[in-house]
Amino acid sequence: MNTFEVSVRETTNNAIIKFELNQFITKHQSFEFNNIDEAKNAPLAQQLFYLPFVKKVYISGNFIAVERYNIVEWGDVQDEVAEQIEAYLNDGGIIVEEDATQKKVPVTVYAESTPNPSVMKFVANKKIVNTLFEFTSIDEAKLSPLATELFHFPFVKSIFLDENYVSITKYDVAEWQDITIQLREFIKNYIENGKEIVKPNAAETLQKSTEQLDSQFDTLDDTSKEIINILEEYVKPAVASDGGNIQFISYDESTKNVSVMLQGACSGCPSSTYTLKSGIENMLKQMLPGKVEMVEAING
Repeated sequence: MNTFEVSVRETTNNAIIKFELNQFITKHQSFEFNNIDEAKNAPLAQQLFYLPFVKKVYISGNFIAVERYNIVEWGDVQDEVAEQIEAYLNDGGIIVEEDATQKKVPVTVYAESTPNPSVMKFVANKKIVNTLFEFTSIDEAKLSPLATELFHFPFVKSIFLDENYVSITKYDVAEWQDITIQLREFIKNYIENGKEIVKPNAAETLQKSTEQLDSQFDTLDDTSKEIINILEEYVKPAVASDGGNIQFISYDESTKNVSVMLQGACSGCPSSTYTLKSGIENMLKQMLPGKVEMVEAING
């Protein structure tokens, strides 16, 4: 049996911290406990409720999420909690009793059109991945059980996952009015049943873990770093709302050309070239005078 290792991950809610593990602790099940009584069949959750600041415990897949009361800040206690979880698991502590019933977490998913008529965005009311992934074939999708199952629909051409949504590009053989409800229900049920979205090692395998991305960033020249920071702050939120992403590829100091990759709904979108030229290129020229002449894009 491998030794358990716990990593602390912040979430968008500053009251909630995720304690990620290097292996799975539930069999594609999710459990949510609001107090120590509800956790009577979950010894690990019970242990955590002995901490006076613990408000709620959520156990799923390869992580434990804990919500705190405002009597403490996570920064003061998160390392101790991580150590406690790690020690408990490595001592062979029981996580959830075998007869404990799985608590389905209610999930809502709605469909949202994008500027790209071939792409529909399916938005969930919970976070599903920690970093973005794009898969253009079932072979590429082996790191994502959700994407693999979606590719079994014959009209699915490519899949883009980010934070709390799935963007799906369809083949022209199908019309959205005929397939949207089917896809929405499939994604909703998949998430609701606590099934695995991506493999635990997916980010590392694809060189997308936070540590790997930070390491790559540190090797870049100053102008490239400035370009990435501008894209992150001003461009990415807008394209994410459209179900896509823009990724920095390279900067050529001699020609002052910037190369970016368009992903998700932005890839192949009729309006993306206009957005690139009139929006992103002009913005970089204004914010980095004399350093940028042209922005060119490749579709993901």
